[in-house]
Amino acid sequence: MKKIALLLSFVAVISVSCSVEGPRGPIGPTGPAGPQGPAGADGLLAQIFEVEVDFTAVNGYQVMVEFPATIEVFDSDIVVAYILDGIDNGTDIWEPLPQTLFLGSDILLYGYDHTMFDIKFFMDGTVDRATLDPIFTDGLIFRVAIIPADFAASLNLADMNLVMDALQIETVARVH
Repeated sequence: MKKIALLLSFVAVISVSCSVEGPRGPIGPTGPAGPQGPAGADGLLAQIFEVEVDFTAVNGYQVMVEFPATIEVFDSDIVVAYILDGIDNGTDIWEPLPQTLFLGSDILLYGYDHTMFDIKFFMDGTVDRATLDPIFTDGLIFRVAIIPADFAASLNLADMNLVMDALQIETVARVH
């Protein structure tokens, strides 16, 4: 008898608990946002372009280059420049600016400054620039990288090849 009473009470509890449904509870709070994922391949991370420059007495050994119209530069962007220092086994060698050369007892400095609209390359130092060999003044190739500040924080900006790899850029347009 005890078994039958126990079985009937078990069946009654099961049938009541399965057939009774209460109102839906309130929606819980939104969870925290997950970490930012990497930018997509077609996302705009950075812009890079090259320019060929001649330094002369006429231009005061400085050349102003406007950023290409296709490039928008923001106050927070990082602008870095490199000079082509040579080619080794078909690979370009890029040196970050400013670049200082010691020519005997004289110093030659290649530098740059920029705004949101342009970049100015210049020569400075103790050397008499008017007597320099054209290898130091004519046909110099500069590469300019404009990188969003958040992304630039994770890069080694001193190495142009690492910057190019990180930005997944293989070819660079030359302006002027």
